[in-house]
Amino acid sequence: MLQAKGIPVVGIDPTEELLAAARRRDSRGEYQIARAESLPFTDASFDLVVSYLTLIDIADFRTALKEMVRVLTPKGTLLIANLNSFITSCPSGWIKDQHGRHVHYPVDRYLEEFREWVEWSGIRIENWHRPLSSYIRELLSHGLTLTFFDEPQPQSGDDDRRARYRRAPWFNVMEWQR
Repeated sequence: MLQAKGIPVVGIDPTEELLAAARRRDSRGEYQIARAESLPFTDASFDLVVSYLTLIDIADFRTALKEMVRVLTPKGTLLIANLNSFITSCPSGWIKDQHGRHVHYPVDRYLEEFREWVEWSGIRIENWHRPLSSYIRELLSHGLTLTFFDEPQPQSGDDDRRARYRRAPWFNVMEWQR
């Protein structure tokens, strides 16, 4: 999407398989093995840094955010999409009634930071729950300014799925200015 708008793309991931998939989808992008906690770029290298559903996968998110801010130019933008913290506080998901209807989404241990193993589509991954305040406090500590926040409504899927995601929005999107 960024390439289509004329924005050159540099991507990192610690997993070669995911980088190979990115290269197949976008042969013009530059993709490197790296971790967010130790970015292989000089200070103030980028006008835009995007963290798309990554913070929940990073054990040391504070160091990762410090690195993201380090590589931002003055007045640069950090765009973050992350799972909502109330969703990650209870990975077992929706409580259903005897008919399989979604009754409510439980929240548990919200104010704690903890690791959880989750699985979907045959992939098992380590995720981290953190209250939203942990992310916000860390971003503010780097002198960033929040310029946009949203919990977007679902745009695809069947009617029942969209209705369920409106009851408990899965994602949040934040734009921070350096």
